[in-house]
This record gives sequence, C-alpha cells and structure tokens, in this order.
Amino acid sequence: MTSSLRVRDALSVWSAAAEGTGEVHVADGRIVAEPVADAVDLDAGGCVVTPGLVNAHHHLLQTAFRTLPGTRAVAMRDWLPAMAAAYREAVVDGALAYAASRAGIAEALLSGVTTIADHHLTWPGAGAESDVEIADGTLRAARKLGARVAFVRGTAGDSAAAAAESAEAIVALAGTGPGGTTADGMVQIAVGPAGVHSDARETFDALGDVARRHGLRRRTQANEQVDTEIAATRYGRRPIELLDEWGWVAGDVTLAHLCDVTDDEIALLAERGVTATHAPGCDVPMGWGVAPVAKMLAAGIPVGLGTSGGGSNDAGHLLADARLAMQVSGLAGRQLAAREMLEAATQGSAAGLGRADLGRIEVGAAADLCVWDVSGVADAGVADPVAGLLWAAPGRRPRHVVVAGRFVVQDYRLVSGDEGEIVAALRERVAR
Repeated sequence: MTSSLRVRDALSVWSAAAEGTGEVHVADGRIVAEPVADAVDLDAGGCVVTPGLVNAHHHLLQTAFRTLPGTRAVAMRDWLPAMAAAYREAVVDGALAYAASRAGIAEALLSGVTTIADHHLTWPGAGAESDVEIADGTLRAARKLGARVAFVRGTAGDSAAAAAESAEAIVALAGTGPGGTTADGMVQIAVGPAGVHSDARETFDALGDVARRHGLRRRTQANEQVDTEIAATRYGRRPIELLDEWGWVAGDVTLAHLCDVTDDEIALLAERGVTATHAPGCDVPMGWGVAPVAKMLAAGIPVGLGTSGGGSNDAGHLLADARLAMQVSGLAGRQLAAREMLEAATQGSAAGLGRADLGRIEVGAAADLCVWDVSGVADAGVADPVAGLLWAAPGRRPRHVVVAGRFVVQDYRLVSGDEGEIVAALRERVAR
C-alpha cells in the first residue's frame, strides 16, 4: 500500500474534463500537480488510466441472491414477493450484510469500481439496534477491502418513525460530517425510500427531516414499471408528480431508473436540479424499460450509472453496464458514445452523490484510479483505446485499482482480501 504515486507512460489518461497523455501524481490520497519525492513508480505502458468508476445504484445484499428461480424476466409485481421470500428464508442480519457486501464490494473493486452507493431496503423490523448491525456489516466490509461506500438507509414499506430512528442511529454509527460524509471521504450516509410504490408520504417526510438535520443526500427510485402502475392505481397520479408534491424533486435528490419518463417530467427534473441514475443492467434484461438518457443529458440533467442489485442484474460490473447502456441507447433516442457513458460511470455518478472530488482526474480530486491494460489480443486492432474500453473486451478487469492513493487491486488481485475465502464465507452463510 502507498499514498504517493507516479503513474507514467500511459497510452491515454482519460477524464471527462480532459484527455491526453502524461503522468498522474498522487500524494496524501489526492491528485497533485507535481512529482512527489519517494513516490512509488507505476509503469502504465500499454494501459489507459481512468478515474475510479462510481456505481451510483447498487443493492449489495442482493449479491447473495443471484439467479434465483422465479426472479428472471418477470414483471416487477412478481419479482418483489419472490425476493422478499428469499430474504425471509435467509434471515437478514449483520452477518449476512457483511458476507454479501464483502462479495459485492470485492467484485466491484476487481471490475474498477472504487465507490458504491448501496441502497439498502431490507430490514428485519427488530429495531434500530438491529438496523445498525446491518449497516455496520456493510461499512466494515468496505473498510476491510478499501472501497468507498455511500450507504443509503432505504425503506420498502417500513414504519416512517422506525425508519427515521434507524437513520439517525446509522448517522451516529458512521460519524459523518457535512454532506453526510466522514472526514476521510470513505463513508457517506444518505436516505431514500424505495419509491412511491412501496412507501407513503409519511415515510418520505420522515426521512426528509433526517436528511435536513444532517445534510444528507436523498435518493429514491422512480418510473419503473411497477412504480408507474401503482401510482396510477393508488393515487391516480404519476410518480414524479407525487414526488414533486412531497418535496422530493429538488437539487439534493437523485432518482434511479426513470424508464418511463415524459418530456415534461424531464424538463421539470432539469429545472429543479435533480440528478438521475441509469441502471440498464437491471432494467433491460428484466424487460422493465430503457431510460431516455440522451434526452436527459440534452436537458442538462447529470446522469450517473448503476448496476442495481444481484436480484435483477446478476453482475456488479459497472463497465459492462456502461457498454450495455451505450449499445441500447438508440432504442430510447440518440445513440450515445463510449465517452459519454464513461462520463456517466464516473463524474455523472459522483454528481448524484454530491461528490465533486470523485470520478475525475484533476488536481485536488481524490486519487481513485483504474489502470486498464489494453495491450492484449482482445484490444488488437482498436484505433481508439478509450472507446475500446467499452466496445472491446466485454467483462474486462483493470490491472490496478487505487483508492485514496492506495492499491486495492494490484495485478488483478485484491490487496486486502482473498477471493476464494470471500466466496466460501458467503456460500456458507446462505447455505445454498
């Protein structure tokens, strides 16, 4: 491990704001302008260097529930109870949260994701102490492996009062400061009901109050299949119309999915400064829709990228989902370019977390970096190695990953964890 680096001789150093060649210098966990004495020299010959990817929407618990029977290519109204039954059988507690999160975070780091927003929605209803144990399981897994995590105290039909009490306890556990972020920037806390399909206005109000008291970001899911249907049946309204009435269409809010969104709704979100998260790896294979990303970008909405969870997207590989997003974008408007989706997976996702220090390579930014080796046969003949990160070699992994100036993946291997042990521990916990 190190906190001072000199990354040299890359084919390309790419960030949304600038692209070229040259060296990247790191000191004290940040990008700096000049070389640092005694810095570790990292030869990036034959490689493309990018910011660490930011997964703006994950459900890490679902890493333990991939490819379950009855959960693939089904309507969301059928998927939700199938997943709920699996959670009840497994018994969700701190130990399961730790085992599942450790596997999901390890997968993320090995595929170039350095920050994960974990929208946790499943709670046993045993009180704030039990909830804190679940949150602590995820935070411990992130600390152990060296990843950044934004833990979202979500709800899915929980009592409004219990959710607010739990969120307060989780803020105390994390010891966050302004913006809901710890002093080292490694942990962030946010709040977010699953959506108007599962949570009443009282829950949105209660968690909104917690967010105001502690300066937390707010996040929810909107305009997926079931969300639109239930809002129409229960309220005779559309989800974004309800969210607006409930005070959740604002600059501190990020909305995930947005598959079924109108031009007028896009204009409203842009006017209010809402950020969006695209999750094609969930929505496309499940048949839940394709968000009109090009329209949102044209309106000025910052769009991030998320994998969603293992219950609907069996892979936590954000670059693969950036590739998918690029490939299917023409079905919902203009065909998007590789660099646009790389921006979504880095700077766009970071915008949704209110983190201007993440998802970019520039002086003062956090030193979260991926070094992608593009010298192999899978990239042979590629004229544009940055675009080739998405177009070529589906499922590629970075050779090195750095978080806050420290190696978390080196030569394709985790630095602070053993893949085999992590897999075995999760398999033992779910006993499947």
